[in-house]
Amino acid sequence: MKRFLAIVGPGLLVAATGIGAGDLATAGFAGSYLGTALLWAVAVGALLKFVVTEGLARWQLATGTTLLEGVTGKFGRGFGFGFLVYLAFWSFFVGSALMSACGVTLHALFPVFSAAETGKIVFGVLSALTGWLLVLIGGYALFEKLMKLCIAFMFVTVVVTAGLLWPGTAEVARGLFLPSIPELDSGGLGWTVALIGGVGGTVTVLCYGYWIREENRTGAEHLAASRIDLAAAYLVTALFGMAMIIIGSTIEVEGRGAGLLVSLAGRLESVLGPAAGMAFLIGAFGAVFSSLLGVWQAVPYLFSDTLQQIREPAAGVEPVDTRSLPYRGYLAALAIGPAAG
Repeated sequence: MKRFLAIVGPGLLVAATGIGAGDLATAGFAGSYLGTALLWAVAVGALLKFVVTEGLARWQLATGTTLLEGVTGKFGRGFGFGFLVYLAFWSFFVGSALMSACGVTLHALFPVFSAAETGKIVFGVLSALTGWLLVLIGGYALFEKLMKLCIAFMFVTVVVTAGLLWPGTAEVARGLFLPSIPELDSGGLGWTVALIGGVGGTVTVLCYGYWIREENRTGAEHLAASRIDLAAAYLVTALFGMAMIIIGSTIEVEGRGAGLLVSLAGRLESVLGPAAGMAFLIGAFGAVFSSLLGVWQAVPYLFSDTLQQIREPAAGVEPVDTRSLPYRGYLAALAIGPAAG
């Protein structure tokens, strides 16, 4: 078991980072609107992300270069500059959303401020600064341990809640094995596409290459381990999404993003009791904070690697130096920039 957990470490980082408030809210809302009919869409989305991420891992293990190194080497520095501009905008908006989600869930857990907006801002800033310090001081080793802890609690909370609200094995089996799109002309297709495309992260897919470098996977002989790793990652991701659809199909939900999760926790409290509502809120915070922590730790890799390719294009298999000025500078910008904005 210990060896298995060691193998699937980077995959669990993919799952923990990729599953955020938006993913959980989308699945919960889809379940509330369309029931369990779209369980199959979550499975398809997870499979597609597995195929893409496995392909990128295979490229890196065969060539010794990350995708960004390969593309920048092929298309030149212009691509690198373009990607950095995109990354700056993405970082600001995603960082702001993650801080807000952490703030909303923490205020729901600890309503010490009379105004919800104040609580969201204060707790959001504290979450951003805490994530910054944890990544800065603890490095990859502490990051991996914290993420495994978060994903374990998230998994137990959401899956157990879905089990307590189980709508029936036959209904779940129909939604999983008999693909259909209910209410096709009135939103059903949109929710289907959202579930397929929204399962797991997007930029997170690029980050996996840096995590396997940290684990010293640098050759084709490590491909089998990465396949096991990613299979576990996207199985966990699919189970999360399916569990949220099941929860949403049995309890009416409203709101959006982290606010929807807080609303859902309140409804769970009325159905299953205060302990269930509190546990779900803690699990929801684990989901959003692990996403924040994953972005804080991984996105500076993308910045540092691309900047290096612009300065001096070269293929290499060494991990990005997390003590370097570009890495630490971008980490600081991620934590401080959205808060200041």
